[in-house]
Formats: sequence, structure tokens, C-alpha cells
Amino acid sequence: MKILAIGDIVGNIGLNKLKETLPKIIEENNIDFVVVNAENTSGGMGLTLKDFNTLKSMRIDALTMGNHTWGKKDIFSFINDKMLLRPANYSKGIPGKGFGIFKCKDKKIAIINLIGRTDMNVLSENPFTVANELVDKLKKETDIIIIDFHAEATAEKIALKYFLDGKVNIIFGTHTHVQTADEEITEKGTAYITDLGMTGPKKSVIGMDLLASIKRFTTSLPERYKLAEGEAKLNGCIFELNDETNKPERIQRICY
Repeated sequence: MKILAIGDIVGNIGLNKLKETLPKIIEENNIDFVVVNAENTSGGMGLTLKDFNTLKSMRIDALTMGNHTWGKKDIFSFINDKMLLRPANYSKGIPGKGFGIFKCKDKKIAIINLIGRTDMNVLSENPFTVANELVDKLKKETDIIIIDFHAEATAEKIALKYFLDGKVNIIFGTHTHVQTADEEITEKGTAYITDLGMTGPKKSVIGMDLLASIKRFTTSLPERYKLAEGEAKLNGCIFELNDETNKPERIQRICY
């Protein structure tokens, strides 16, 4: 089985790049299952109903979110859609779900969305303990477990890799918008990469307009968030699993 994970969609430029490129990637690589992080899709923060419907029209199986889950109030009208996940370690009792079970090629695939606690400015439960509880539950009823860890700190992501080593099939990080070159299959058999990168404006500061970003750093004055324009790139990873054992055999970073 081949699973494609696409890094954070940033704005309309990223959304259009995904629409243009996804069919080609699926066809050329014989992709079976697609998961996309969508928390920055609409104006760089959040997800509107219009953009959600555009994503639903593509060959995407699951959408994950992050710290900007509530960035657009539209989301409350579709937060319970079966393909949409928000961080599982958000406070209990809020709308939406933190994990989902999807079917593909006679397999049951569980996806868990988590958010980090280091420098994220989000009050959340401990992602390690929440993940451990969910994995113990889901391993009894699914064949494959995938985690999208939406976190700022590389150390926090790497720690989760070792904490869940061999207990889940795939862990990929999102949020930093910079693709890392540390993809690996661990000793105990978990496919891992610290960050998938982003799908959005190529000439930018993690998606933001160059001048606006530089002004923030050089003057320390508040500057209105502005998305960059121009050519787009698409970052992600293809994970290939053995059809009999479900163990990862190969990881391929992609950048279009």
C-alpha cells in the first residue's frame, strides 16, 4: 500500500497547486490513500466551507488540522464531517474528532491528529499520554495507525517517535512549513519524518510575504499577516507499506 501525506496547505496558492498536482502524483506513484493537512488553507489560517468543499472534491481520504483549527468560524458547520480531524488532545467536550478510521484495500487505517505543547500557544492535553491511550485502543481494531503531529519543536516530535516506536506504522510532523531531510524507518518499524513541509508560495517566509515578514523581524513592530504570491511548491511524503505485514518498507520525500 502506498500512502501519500501532503504538508500544510497555505492559502489559495497552495490549494490551487494541490488541485493541479495531486492527480499527477497519484497516477505516477500508484497512490492508494491520501491525507492532507488543511489548517492553513483559507487565507493562511483556518478552513472555510468553500475551501473544504474544494478539498472534498479531490481524491483525498482524510484532512488533518492544527493550531488554526478554529481560525474560520465556518468550521463549526462541518467540523463533524467524517473525513476531517482536529487535534485529539484538545480539551474534552469540544466539537469534532481527534481520530478517524478509514477503509482502503480491505485494510482499516486509523489516523490520529495531535498538537504539540512547546511554543504553540494552545492550551492542550499531553499529546504523549493521549496518543498512548488512543494507540492502545486502536491497535485492537485497525491494521494501520498513522499520526500527524502538528508541533513546533523538533525535539518534541522526535521524542514522540521514540515513545511510540514500533507501536504505530507512520508518524509525520506538520506545522513548521519546512520539509526536513530526516525520513527513516526506525529499528522497531515505524516510518517517520519530522516535518512534511508546506504546499504554498515558494518565494516566501513559510508562506508569508517577504517584506511583511522582514519588517516584523527588523523593527519588532506589529505587521499585518499577508500571504506571499507567485509560484507555488508542494511538499509531502510517500510511505510504502508491505501489503501482508503492514510494516513500512520505503519513504520518499516529494517536492513539486
